[in-house]
Amino acid sequence: MAASSSLPDSGDLILVEPARPGSQVAVVTINRPDALNALTRPMMVSLAAAFRRLDADDGVAAVVLAGRGRSFCSGVDLKAAEEAFKGDVNDPAANPVTQMELCRKPIVGAVAGFAVTAGFEIALACDLLVAGRSAKFLDTHAKVGIFPSWGLSQKLSRFIGPNRAREVSLTCMPITAEMGEKWGLVNHIVEDSQVLSKAIEVAEAIARNNRNLVILYKSVINDGLQLDMKHARALEKERATKFYSDMTKEQFADMQKFVQGRGSTSKL
Repeated sequence: MAASSSLPDSGDLILVEPARPGSQVAVVTINRPDALNALTRPMMVSLAAAFRRLDADDGVAAVVLAGRGRSFCSGVDLKAAEEAFKGDVNDPAANPVTQMELCRKPIVGAVAGFAVTAGFEIALACDLLVAGRSAKFLDTHAKVGIFPSWGLSQKLSRFIGPNRAREVSLTCMPITAEMGEKWGLVNHIVEDSQVLSKAIEVAEAIARNNRNLVILYKSVINDGLQLDMKHARALEKERATKFYSDMTKEQFADMQKFVQGRGSTSKL
């Protein structure tokens, strides 16, 4: 894997490293624990660049995103708010959420402690979430007087339902790990000390599967969520037809060998 220990000009605040030697899972760490991983403009740019680079890295099959210390990400550093907010809305290359959404590799969020506002939006850009028991997801846009621009106002209602989302965002109430699991936001709850290892475990389970099919499957799920059921089913059929039309006889033979190798009870 081509990932290095940190990205240029990040000040070591965004780290990228393999989950373990030889692993096809990359771990991206927001590394500003003394500020609860609050984001500055350079950190946003570095985080966006990390996902853009990992998407292009053939040695990476899946990505884990974590925060160092007591917080996943406490949002934008308000001491540098003007610089951050005037630049992030119209520059996709510097927007970490946009680059996470464009990343073809599955992203597993490892959330321990707070995921606040922009940090909540980054968590929502992950494909799966592992949460520690201390995890709290909090939308403070209405409290601080900041308008959402990374998707929280639209995504949250699609995860937990519009009534719950309105209460969370308009009252600024926290979603605990237990609430998140009950409402379908969180995939797994573990002890805080196990969050990263569990997220890596999930990512490595993904990495063991067919790389091309995982990328295509993530894409059709995410793209289908933007459509009604009728058009989403049509999208699946269209992409399936292309997938099988593009397969060679050798690829069909390899598929049959794989299934037969799993035993007589295995079916496509």
